[in-house]
Amino acid sequence: MRSVSIIGTGCTVFGEHWNKSFRQLIAEAGIEAIQNAGVEGKDIEALYGGNMASGRFIGQEHVGALIADQLGLNPIPATRVEDACASGGVALRSGYMAIKSGEYDVVAVGGIEKMTDVGTDQAAIALGGAGDQETELFHGASFPALYALMARAHMNKFGTTEEQLAAVSVKNHKNAMLNPKAQFHREITVADVMKSSYIASPLKLLDCSPITDGAAAVILCETEKAKEICEQPIEIIASGQASDTLALPGRKNLYETMAARVAAKAAFEKAKLTPKDIDFAEVHDCFTIAEILAIEAIGFCEKGKGGPFTEQGKTALDGEIPVNVSGGLKGKGHPVGATGVAQAVEACIQLQGKAEKRQVKDAKIGLAHNVGGSGATATVHLFKAAEGRK
Repeated sequence: MRSVSIIGTGCTVFGEHWNKSFRQLIAEAGIEAIQNAGVEGKDIEALYGGNMASGRFIGQEHVGALIADQLGLNPIPATRVEDACASGGVALRSGYMAIKSGEYDVVAVGGIEKMTDVGTDQAAIALGGAGDQETELFHGASFPALYALMARAHMNKFGTTEEQLAAVSVKNHKNAMLNPKAQFHREITVADVMKSSYIASPLKLLDCSPITDGAAAVILCETEKAKEICEQPIEIIASGQASDTLALPGRKNLYETMAARVAAKAAFEKAKLTPKDIDFAEVHDCFTIAEILAIEAIGFCEKGKGGPFTEQGKTALDGEIPVNVSGGLKGKGHPVGATGVAQAVEACIQLQGKAEKRQVKDAKIGLAHNVGGSGATATVHLFKAAEGRK
């Protein structure tokens, strides 16, 4: 099996893009990635595009072909990948496996979502499709409600507090201040979070990631060839994916995310690494409780200790394990189909030492954790800098 590296990255600013279309956003990210890679369109052999709900948001299906068309990449195979909010992470894994298998040498992976073309009520319905439509959304269980149940279970089992949840949001907003492509550039305090309105108790407005437009893209290449092309290729040293029940009632419990734990274990075993080897992580914090569940599932702290671990600053930019130095979904934004690819973009920026004020000191190995729905899909990727062109 061959090694796979990232040789180019591109990402739009995340936010509310009233004056840009779906097509413009993916073209912006894709062109930036191709130019950054130093390749031409004719060098790309296949394309995988992560997208969750373009049919709901903009009335457009058949997104794989649309992306290839917009980037002038016809007639290469172009495939849309949908796994809810993990669509980007699964698209990245699909491209990784296509090269690792020997089928292709150079592949483009993109992620895109244009969410603001509909009202909040319609966006909530579209996002609700990431859960169990029949047993959850039909009965009024929106995604904030589902994660609120998980938060309450964690609080009841381990004593996690609302202030500890708030600490996640405060940290990620602070990190987003250092990211020019983040949606939010406003620091907040624990008091601000606590004063914000409840959406689904115990989760408040400032515990929730926003509705976001944006796109991200990476160019993947077989590593030996990447070393000939790129000065600073970033090797994907492992990829893990796992699944859990779509609906919460089928889970063993609500205070841990089994799929994330299994995906992380698989990735660590493949790379022959442990959580202690990771220098920074981009994790899926669609709600503040999600980041706490993530750092426990991955193994950065003991089960049930994610709240105090965060509150004590151990996941801060200068902490024991910096988490979501990009601002995460909470501060950077969450265009659902793009998120997993944007996490890989941030990993590359960090490992190339180009993150400027948010740079993690001596970053050698990074991790990206992307989740679909309330945890029914999870991907974990590990990255390290590879030796590049002399």
